[in-house]
Amino acid sequence: MHTRRRQVRVRRSGFRQVGLLLGLASLLAVPSLLLSGLSQPAAAETAVERGEYLVRAAGCIACHTAKKGGVEFAGGHALETPFGTFYSPNITPDPDHGIGRWSDDDFVRALHEGVAPDGGRYFPVFPYGSYTRMTRDDALAIKAYLFSLDPVAQPDREHDVSFPFSWRFMQRGWRTLFFDEGRFEPDPERSAEWNRGAYLADALTHCSECHTPRNILGGLKRSQYLAGTADGPEGQSVPNITPHETGIADWGKGDLVSLLESGMKPDFDNVQGTMAEAIDDGLKYLTKEDLRAIETYIYSVPAIDNTVEKSK
Repeated sequence: MHTRRRQVRVRRSGFRQVGLLLGLASLLAVPSLLLSGLSQPAAAETAVERGEYLVRAAGCIACHTAKKGGVEFAGGHALETPFGTFYSPNITPDPDHGIGRWSDDDFVRALHEGVAPDGGRYFPVFPYGSYTRMTRDDALAIKAYLFSLDPVAQPDREHDVSFPFSWRFMQRGWRTLFFDEGRFEPDPERSAEWNRGAYLADALTHCSECHTPRNILGGLKRSQYLAGTADGPEGQSVPNITPHETGIADWGKGDLVSLLESGMKPDFDNVQGTMAEAIDDGLKYLTKEDLRAIETYIYSVPAIDNTVEKSK
């Protein structure tokens, strides 16, 4: 009888210990679970298919395709900035004019560090400041898709940038001031949807690269995150998308999703310029779940008072 009671106590004690261990394991697993939800592909999805989706999210088509008959991803798109005009490079798998000779590490280093295979520093017009937050798996999926395309033997066009901004070695100083390298870290206090939206907005769709004002050196004004600017890409004004009355405070649930799908604002006006290109070539192809996640995140950022005048 006593032996049986001791066995029962041991079993109950064992169950409690197992329960405590499982509970501790679940707590420790929260960040990894959130992180796995950032880029977990469906079981039947190939790396190339996943990469095509991520290329859409990252806006690669609009930036790496010249207007007026340019071949997709072959480069040549003119990006006008206060420092001069930059021309996007060829990112097809052509071995001589594209990225056909790049290794996996070369590609990931370009996205995560803004460094070319030859060690040269990219100008920050390439949004590596956002792509640095991308997971390695997502970066390699993008590479897999790009390498599945037909190579295009189109040489890159030289940038038309004024002195001294044309000196690449000066990027070392710029990076010290404005570049924070590192992968996206999920917030365990937030939902999986919020973390997915934050990852998409900050790492892939790089919203802040256009919607955050820049200082005279081209660095982002972090205190004005997503507050809009009159001096956006190609001289266009970019609206405040924080939940302030000067931004999108009066937008209802689903309004941002609708805009990212159709390009139409709640007042039935259509977006123009680079945002229209971003939607047509990329954002409208995202799943409803991902668009809702972006909306959830954007609606949660700090509201900032900043009225942006429209471009003339």
